[in-house]
Amino acid sequence: MTGRTVIRGGLVITASDEMHADVLIEDGRITALAAAGTSAAEAFTAERTIDAAGKYVIPGGVDAHTHMELPFGGTFAADTFETGTRAAAWGGTTTIVDFAVQSVGHSLREGLDAWHAKAEGNCAIDYGFHMIVSDVNQETLKEMDLLVEEGVTSFKQFMAYPGVFYSDDGQILRAMQRSAENGGLIMMHAENGIAIDVLVEQALARGETDPRYHGEVRKALLEAEATHRAIKLAQVAGAPLYVVHVSAMEAVAELARARDEGLNVFGETCPQYLFLSTDNLAEPDFEGAKYVCSTPLRPREHQAQLWKGLRTNDLQVVSTDHCPFCFVGQKELGRGDFSKIPNGLPGVENRMDLLHQAVVDGHISRRRWIEIACATPARMFGMYPKKGTIAPGADADVVIYDPRAEQVMSAGTHHMNVDYSAYEGKRTTGRVETVLSRGEPVITEREYTGHAGHGVYTPRSTCQYLN
Repeated sequence: MTGRTVIRGGLVITASDEMHADVLIEDGRITALAAAGTSAAEAFTAERTIDAAGKYVIPGGVDAHTHMELPFGGTFAADTFETGTRAAAWGGTTTIVDFAVQSVGHSLREGLDAWHAKAEGNCAIDYGFHMIVSDVNQETLKEMDLLVEEGVTSFKQFMAYPGVFYSDDGQILRAMQRSAENGGLIMMHAENGIAIDVLVEQALARGETDPRYHGEVRKALLEAEATHRAIKLAQVAGAPLYVVHVSAMEAVAELARARDEGLNVFGETCPQYLFLSTDNLAEPDFEGAKYVCSTPLRPREHQAQLWKGLRTNDLQVVSTDHCPFCFVGQKELGRGDFSKIPNGLPGVENRMDLLHQAVVDGHISRRRWIEIACATPARMFGMYPKKGTIAPGADADVVIYDPRAEQVMSAGTHHMNVDYSAYEGKRTTGRVETVLSRGEPVITEREYTGHAGHGVYTPRSTCQYLN
């Protein structure tokens, strides 16, 4: 472990404050902040000084929704924990929470152990796990209590993907009742998968096989219906609810209504829903397959409602749902049948920059950028103030961010292990310059100086928003 580091001359931005301050780091943690130019700041001494003049000093991003090495549709997500966490660091993210998968017929523990084995010793940045619950039974429910005690405090269920991850309403209710008792948070993929499967079958029978039909069969109304149903089941169970990857304005309306009623209901959206649309799914020559994810991209008019939800706090978090599949050899599995295209987009490297672009474009403020990308995900999943802020005692996960540097997003320059960019050719303002993870430089002035195995597993407390 290096000794002391001081970051001088930057504008420190957290979810609550902006201040010109110097930051002192010791033994992997932030030990002090002092207003720039004061005697207190000048008294900071360190072996290493980082000049942040003209730059932002922000907490490392917390991406609470990634899928490294996820098995899906006969193939695997293209990023390993090594390549995916390295790419995350390049994009200013210093903590991911990935999803361990319980397979039907197996225990939660088996799934969790398998994901620990994939990640351990391979990550460039810190990581935690959520647990996908695919098989609700008495044993699974007991295991949920044990997992909460050891720091896996959130459980994902699917109203979609019958025959794979799908849970029926009774299974969902049982898991919610259990989490109401043990303090866990249920995360819901809210789409009516039973109805969607009927529409898929009918579309294919009509010869509608192109990628754009993926968006047409996964209707916004079926996202809204499932969101509403999940909220009511959570209300019956007396449990909190976190709805993942909200893409449709009708689903945002359901969340807003529940929150207006004072319910512990939370919503996440992703950059792809804020910046991309069904126009991408309709790209010719099967190019639309690059944009197949679930929930699907929506018509452009949904974007304004998502931005509004982020401003009004009806949506609290922006995560990536990073789940990359190469166009060649993976996405191509669905040529001639959109239902066989692996669902998922690459994005873990792009999130912080895209959200800074949203600041530049006037959608959100600088502090809200940090709130939705760092502080709230850390609080939502029990890692605050260790993660998600710059304050004495916090882990020294710090990004020096150049708000004026311009870049063009491209597969030719990104570090994700995938052969295309969902944002190919997009010009953005703002770029990561240096990244510290627990005080160690992972990116140093646009050079990778990290290593696999630096990142450690991070157990989590329960959601910090609940009464």
